[in-house]
Amino acid sequence: MVELGRLLTAMVTPFDEGGQVDYAQARRLASALLDSGSDGLVVTGTTGESPTLTSEEKVRLWAEVKDEVKGRGTVIAGSGSYCTAESVELTKEAEKLGVDAALLVVPYYNKPPQEGLYQHFEYIAGNTTLPCIIYNVPSRTVTNINADTVVRLSRIDNIVGIKEASGDFDQIARIISGARDGFKVWSGNDGDTLPILALGGYGIVSVLSHLVGVQIKEMIQRYVDGDQVEAARIHRHLLPLVNSMFIVANPIPLKYAMRVSGFDVGGTRLPLVEPDEATAATILETLKRHRIDLPVPARS
Repeated sequence: MVELGRLLTAMVTPFDEGGQVDYAQARRLASALLDSGSDGLVVTGTTGESPTLTSEEKVRLWAEVKDEVKGRGTVIAGSGSYCTAESVELTKEAEKLGVDAALLVVPYYNKPPQEGLYQHFEYIAGNTTLPCIIYNVPSRTVTNINADTVVRLSRIDNIVGIKEASGDFDQIARIISGARDGFKVWSGNDGDTLPILALGGYGIVSVLSHLVGVQIKEMIQRYVDGDQVEAARIHRHLLPLVNSMFIVANPIPLKYAMRVSGFDVGGTRLPLVEPDEATAATILETLKRHRIDLPVPARS
């Protein structure tokens, strides 16, 4: 299986002034993220505003980004949803394009029981040869996939890991202890990266790496190399920026921060809106205290 990378960025979807997907800017962003520390890119995940994208927009984004990176980094397609059949269809489209893996979110809204979750992921994995990463984010989906279900799913060869954004460190520890050898746990929350590494996790699917990817990569590498003191220092330094990126729903603060930093990714699609004045002021004040790694300007 291809090495997917320890630092994966959950890439925003750039929009133009008319609210349409800006595919050219998505390509520029993909290259810029790889140039500033990312090992790979998750395209059309939560940060990419996947619920507002059509299937056609998702497939084209995967194709454009895959063509742009040309093997310099991995491309993971956010092809999961609350509908098992639709998830299979989109994952098959992603496989045709040659992406490196699929990210499959825990079904939201319909609140399946644990056996339903098991069968959902088992069925999708059984209909693709792509490596599959489960995405557990109960703050958005309501439903939490528990450790026992994840451990069961880890026995399926092409279910290779989980993006864990539950914030439940006991659950995460039980997954790491019980899953098959080689099954990887990526943090799904930027503020949890170092604690999850300490539990035996592998890396992070990051929002913050749009802005400080070089620094996050250094933090991970320092920890892996045994320099926990410096890793912890970097982690503490970045925490105020982490907090500012989630004072309202992601990716509202992130897209605003990227624009004011010089990389224009447009606004968000409804029902997400621009940050209010107080939120924007907090973001700006926090940005002043941090070095931004993303190469800018991006537009000619």
